[in-house]
Amino acid sequence: MAQLPPGIHFITLFTRDQRYRAFIFVLTFLLYASFHLSRKPISIVKGELHKHCAASTEVELHSYKEYATQSQPVKKLPNESQCGWEPFDKNNYKQLLGALDYSFLCAYAIGMYLSGIIGERLPIRYYLTAGMLASGLFTAMFGFGYFYNVHNLWFYLVAQIANGLVQTTGWPSVVTCIGNWFGKGRRGFIMGIWNSHTSVGNILGSLIAAYWVSSCWGLSFVVPGVIIALMGIICFLFLIEHPKDINCSCTPPSSSRTYMNGTNRFRVQKPNLNTKETSQSQAPEMQQLLSDNENCAMSLNINMPVSEENRNGTSPISFLGALRIPGVIEFSLCLLFAKLVSYTFLFWLPLYITNVEHLDAKRAGDLSTLFDVGGIFGGILAGIISDRLEKRASTCGMMLFLAAPALYMFSAVSKMGLEATIVMLLISGALVNGPYALITTAVSADLGTHKSLKGNARALSTVTAIIDGTGSVGAALGPLLAGLISPSGWNNVFYMLMVADACALLFLVRLIQKELGCRMDHTLFKEH
Repeated sequence: MAQLPPGIHFITLFTRDQRYRAFIFVLTFLLYASFHLSRKPISIVKGELHKHCAASTEVELHSYKEYATQSQPVKKLPNESQCGWEPFDKNNYKQLLGALDYSFLCAYAIGMYLSGIIGERLPIRYYLTAGMLASGLFTAMFGFGYFYNVHNLWFYLVAQIANGLVQTTGWPSVVTCIGNWFGKGRRGFIMGIWNSHTSVGNILGSLIAAYWVSSCWGLSFVVPGVIIALMGIICFLFLIEHPKDINCSCTPPSSSRTYMNGTNRFRVQKPNLNTKETSQSQAPEMQQLLSDNENCAMSLNINMPVSEENRNGTSPISFLGALRIPGVIEFSLCLLFAKLVSYTFLFWLPLYITNVEHLDAKRAGDLSTLFDVGGIFGGILAGIISDRLEKRASTCGMMLFLAAPALYMFSAVSKMGLEATIVMLLISGALVNGPYALITTAVSADLGTHKSLKGNARALSTVTAIIDGTGSVGAALGPLLAGLISPSGWNNVFYMLMVADACALLFLVRLIQKELGCRMDHTLFKEH
């Protein structure tokens, strides 16, 4: 018998269930990375939509425009204006560019509240596929404005609003899917790695958009639009919503384990392996699927009677019912301000680098990816620390506390040279995106499987949508405020971001106190 190839031998080391889990992990990672890939081009193209005018005085600029009007009465050619692309070539360009960000993010925030509720009632695969195909269309639509020489502001606003609405299909769908496949054990670490899709998507989107931004900025939108549409087709062909769809199985746990999420503390008991009723009561929705020797998805409230409807996850939770889950409101409001800071960097960082470092749009876009590189490490670090300490709120609070001085240092040293800017981009990215990543993944999954839900697996989509939808309100406000404040100086923008960071920390104070109190009680209990 011939020896197996090394790659095939490596695959055979894993069980069927483990291979499927790895496949879903990678697939959902790539699916949501394509969402962020399609959102990033607008921040890269801003430096091309408005450029510093070549004319040195207002008189020379007026004379140029007057001559251009007389000599070329026909329709303008692309990139004709020395100040950029009409209508963004005016003095109020920051407000207009801010309106583009606000229109997308406001539509995203409103749509997110509805998306989770709708997503619970539709098959995830169909819902996500439709959203990705529509996202590809509206992302490319913005780029069509270049090829068809469109200079109407409303065309670009409508493209942004429509894109914001359809992109809300992504996050509740992928979080629900990954929550179905992975349980609570090491959730912070697993989802910390998984959530790096946000930064990976931003990096790829920046590089793709920057490649064409100076020569043909329309392709900076069309190519990402095609990519997310193709990923939508892959989603339709390969996404498995739930392990029970392919009869995945796993083994019972070998021991009990205690979990804390800042709002509750509970212990999962070792089940009775000799009773048939125990194995039957463990529905597939509640099976933990991290590895075959970990527990098979137990209900968080295993010792309480659960109705057949909730056990099968057939009854979606109401909006008000999700708000009553302890911790949902606090983490939602915290995410509002954390996401305000993160998305301000997402949409305005390349333009800031262009103004401060005096780089062209392509180099500024490439340099801005370091913020997302730092975000990858920040998200993973937050997950590891929160798993180790069993304190989600305290981990977020610690990183938020350090983020404020880091933002101040970034605003100060970015004017000192490129090397200092690179270092602070990495540090700021880790501290800003760490809490954002933890709340939108592990915390949302914790709350979506809260013991008060009594095993209702279909609540996760609504809880995720509420938390991320509230955060998206901040994501809409941040770039808008940056556009309004930046004309008075970039320092004022950083002051606004530091205040937002402090507000995010403030909403976690009660949960941090509760976590520390639970920890002290646990320590005293062990001593006695």
